[in-house]
Amino acid sequence: MVLVLHNGATGKREEFVPLHKDSVGMYVCGPTVYDFAHIGNARPVIVFDVLYRLLKRRYAEVRYVRNITDIDDKINARAAQSGEPIGVITSRTAAAFHEDMAALGALSPDAEPRATQHIGNMIAMIERLVERGFAYVAEGHVLFSVAAKADYGKLSNRSRDELIAGARVDVAPYKKDPADFTLWKPSAPDIPGWDSPWGRGRPGWHIECSAMSLAELGRTFDIHGGGRDLVFPHHENEVAQSEAANGAPFVRYWVHNGFLTVNGEKMSKSLGNFVVVRDALAKAPGEALRLNMLSTHYRAPIDWNDEGIARARQALDRWYGLIEKAEAHLGRVVAPAAVPEAIEAALDDDLNTPQAIAELHAIANEAYQCGTGDALVEAAGRLKAGGHALGILAWEPHQWFRWKAAGSESGPSDDEIEALIEARKAARKAKNFAEADRIRDDLAEKGVILEDGPTGTKWKRA
Repeated sequence: MVLVLHNGATGKREEFVPLHKDSVGMYVCGPTVYDFAHIGNARPVIVFDVLYRLLKRRYAEVRYVRNITDIDDKINARAAQSGEPIGVITSRTAAAFHEDMAALGALSPDAEPRATQHIGNMIAMIERLVERGFAYVAEGHVLFSVAAKADYGKLSNRSRDELIAGARVDVAPYKKDPADFTLWKPSAPDIPGWDSPWGRGRPGWHIECSAMSLAELGRTFDIHGGGRDLVFPHHENEVAQSEAANGAPFVRYWVHNGFLTVNGEKMSKSLGNFVVVRDALAKAPGEALRLNMLSTHYRAPIDWNDEGIARARQALDRWYGLIEKAEAHLGRVVAPAAVPEAIEAALDDDLNTPQAIAELHAIANEAYQCGTGDALVEAAGRLKAGGHALGILAWEPHQWFRWKAAGSESGPSDDEIEALIEARKAARKAKNFAEADRIRDDLAEKGVILEDGPTGTKWKRA
């Protein structure tokens, strides 16, 4: 099987061939730990977890590195606002991030470096940039000279002027060029700082990832991932400073996930549509949130809404019901089989998770036609294996249905009911009357009665 990825550096789909045979290095930008993770933060974690699982099935050694940014002006501002020590804030929010991502089914990375652990590496890299003429010192700051890097902007495939015009740049009198970006800056006495050749200060954001990836994966590695919003300036600046300091190509494959909106709008606290992962997990199991996220291709924009989560829960109910039925026949837990070829082929096609999910539905349809017997057990094993490739169907059926019962003691919410009615409408339109009846019967069991009429479907609680 051949894995094909869309390489952001070339804008083309390319066969993935690792730098070293049977060994893969992957770096993904992690969280800045000053607050709870929101659902947009979760998207790259879920996307690259699927890729990590795929790579581990193919290669003897995979080193997945995801950093933690624990030096940042947002953290400093939160500490000043709350009166808490910075270490307390970063420790608490990092622990919350780990809990939330585990609840979403994400595996832990192989290494999780923190910026505070690599200050010496950052200083050494900055010193090399100054020595090689790619950086300069000005009023206690060290800045990268964009003009010194002739191919600056190659990742975004735009000219320097286009990139700068579309970005917010800090115009400071000590800069030689407004586009130059900060590698090191001075710290006031009440802000964290470290001794350096340029005085007490702290690193700029971009240099952190360059130093940590170098320490963990070397000068050149295979895959760098993150959200599309990081392409410029963060990843662009990583490329420039890493290649200038190390004298070698930086990353071979750039993989970026698309943007996320909530109910059709950009997520914003001012709009009241800011979804914190922890809050979402209180309303729906992590596997439902994960399946909803994977129902859209990683490169495409995704709109997060209750209808999508309801559809995901409905699919998982059906799949867990099938596994439960097979295990009742077998008298023990169904063991996962090998990942079905159709699902592997879908994931090889630039992580086409929507197609992989369609294949899971096909297996489930086949299994339900089997009725009972060994064929049902075999199909359930394939379903489990395909689910595991996506990071779902990891629970035992009784655990899933226990969560469902505990989470719906007062019945489904109005939004969940409306979302299920829309899903039933779509099933009827597709002439999938069995599915439409199942949704109706499921709602009836939860005390919700549907009434079909000429103007549509109305509902009431029994």
